[in-house]
Amino acid sequence: MGEFRAPRDRSRLRDYYHFCLEHVRAYNQAWDYYKGMSSDEIETNLRSDSGWQRPTWPLGRLGGANKLNPEIFRDPLGLFGQAPPTPRKSAKEAPPELRAALDMLGLGWPLEDTALRARYKELAKRYHPDANGGDRSSEEKLKDINRAYSLLKKRLATPRADDSAADPTAAAAASSRAA
Repeated sequence: MGEFRAPRDRSRLRDYYHFCLEHVRAYNQAWDYYKGMSSDEIETNLRSDSGWQRPTWPLGRLGGANKLNPEIFRDPLGLFGQAPPTPRKSAKEAPPELRAALDMLGLGWPLEDTALRARYKELAKRYHPDANGGDRSSEEKLKDINRAYSLLKKRLATPRADDSAADPTAAAAASSRAA
């Protein structure tokens, strides 16, 4: 019994002859899978192979069913336009002195401290010179990011009079800090 396998027949591809290397090469060279098939049978066989011998149907018929099941197209997160998109916070609503800093960090107004810290951390990792092989342009970008972060952090730490007038809880918090 040889160590090299060769299929016995196209209808029994998992049954093998066992040959030595010289004879398996000669067998494989002479073997023709499509030998004895008509051109229509060859075409049918090739089409069946293109779908791995699995049933197929034209796109849009869902297996031959004429009714569309709405559950197939369910969008629980509203990602595909069923729900109106949530408006993005705009830096244009921010105080004029903070707009450039917000644009630099890619943030909107009103700003939360946790969002500011998370965005700064992400950008600092991305533009740090050690992460960019000492690239001067990324170093300059990081300096700008640091300046913007410092400005916004300082602004969040000191509430303004116009903010506290609009929000009574902010006014109470500011007065309790002063006391």
